[in-house]
Amino acid sequence: MPLAMNRNVFITCAITGSGSTQDRSPEVPRSPKQIADSAIEAAKAGAAVVHCHVRDPETGTPSRKLEYYREVTDRIRSADVDVVLNLTAGMGGDMVFGGTEKPLPLAEGTDMVGATERMAHIAECLPEICTLDCGTMNFAEADYVMTNTPGMLRAMGQMMTDLGVRPEIEAFDTGHLWFAKQLVTEGIITSPALVQLCMGVPWGAPDDLNTFMAMVNNVPSDWNWSAFALGRNQMPYVAASVLAGGNVRVGLEDNLFLSKGVFATNAQLVERAVGIIEGMGASIMTPAEVREQLALTKRAPRS
Repeated sequence: MPLAMNRNVFITCAITGSGSTQDRSPEVPRSPKQIADSAIEAAKAGAAVVHCHVRDPETGTPSRKLEYYREVTDRIRSADVDVVLNLTAGMGGDMVFGGTEKPLPLAEGTDMVGATERMAHIAECLPEICTLDCGTMNFAEADYVMTNTPGMLRAMGQMMTDLGVRPEIEAFDTGHLWFAKQLVTEGIITSPALVQLCMGVPWGAPDDLNTFMAMVNNVPSDWNWSAFALGRNQMPYVAASVLAGGNVRVGLEDNLFLSKGVFATNAQLVERAVGIIEGMGASIMTPAEVREQLALTKRAPRS
């Protein structure tokens, strides 16, 4: 298909993620305050959307604690800068098998809970957007599987719709887009859907441009989409996504470095993306413009 560059681009900043990056960079935020502060700085740098996970403040390990999500949400909503809040709903589907000869019982690190528990912080905090990882994935770890069955995805997707929270489809391969279309067909999520194309995540879609365009070509033309790639290809994918007609995601969830050996902050990564986008002749969308485009519902801070 011919390229149709996006002239009005919104930036999502993925603040911390759920990977084991807490000891790989001093800039990875841990506490709810640090996560919120980093999100606020990213918004001031030009991010219209901030995508947040939470971590244990002491160890930095990923967490699902509701009180951490409440604090992050309240701090961001009470800040002196506007930003669209996007919370993960991807945790609670972790299975660690016991090894190739004795996979059962499941090993330490397994965190498998039901749909209602996986969605508890979404129901409590009511972000404007939350993620729906639209498939089961073999990540890099030998015996770890991120588990998202069709039944679980249907249940969680319906909960998001009923709560008035916009699902962001996290697509790690073309089959995930196929299933997202099925969710729309079944009326579980509404069209036009919002999609994040996740490139270069082992063992999903590799981040070569042929695979990327295959992913792009599988997104319905009236849907809204963004894309990112891991590590050193984060900034090249800012340009590639805009050129292919999409929006962009950057942040410490996906890349820790500003340049070789130089640790980045979230705000610095957003600033770098703004420079690339504006250098291509495109404009940066505001949070208000994103809300209008995606039909989002902004919530006020808790009193």
